[in-house]
Amino acid sequence: MANAVPTVRPSTLFLDIGGVLLTNGWGRQKRRLAADEFKIDYAEMDERHHLSFNSYEDGKLSLDQYLDQVVFYQERPFSKDDFKTFMYAQSQPYPEMLQFVRALKEHYRLKLVVVSNEGRELTAYRIEKFGLRDFIDAFVVSSYVHYRKPDRDIYLLALDIAQVTADQVIYIDDRPLFIEVAHGMGIPSIQHSTVESTAAILATYGLALP
Repeated sequence: MANAVPTVRPSTLFLDIGGVLLTNGWGRQKRRLAADEFKIDYAEMDERHHLSFNSYEDGKLSLDQYLDQVVFYQERPFSKDDFKTFMYAQSQPYPEMLQFVRALKEHYRLKLVVVSNEGRELTAYRIEKFGLRDFIDAFVVSSYVHYRKPDRDIYLLALDIAQVTADQVIYIDDRPLFIEVAHGMGIPSIQHSTVESTAAILATYGLALP
């Protein structure tokens, strides 16, 4: 989905992390892998996850507290550090998208702002591991700001932090609901699936690499 092409070339990109720049940090597939790896009842873990994860992403639980509620509510034959190491290892980069975004920023002197739902510890790991601080100008992350997408307040806060108006931004996310909410706020939005498709839409906004 994309809004009508603006008359002025955008100055800022709002970017999700999971599903756009990197793999999802702790999605359903990753949790199934963890359940298999550590011999945990997936259904029970998943139920506890859904009751706890919003609080973790909101910054109201630490990762240790989240894991105490979801995994370590009973004695386990593995350590919390072992489990966290597995969690962190599930994060992988999308090299082509990272390279493309870096090149766009350099060529057009764009401002890049992450707008993401993630827990604090996982975000810190991903920022450091994949060098996101090297090219991202600001991180509007749910665990930092205590708003979660699709709450409109997180998008309004991102606009304030970036000091731009909605028509100066393009928002890139892989989740349809988040795109729909931003679109409804007048923020030009692209539902990301591949580098090629996103690049083609950005080109219509005047953001094409030579």
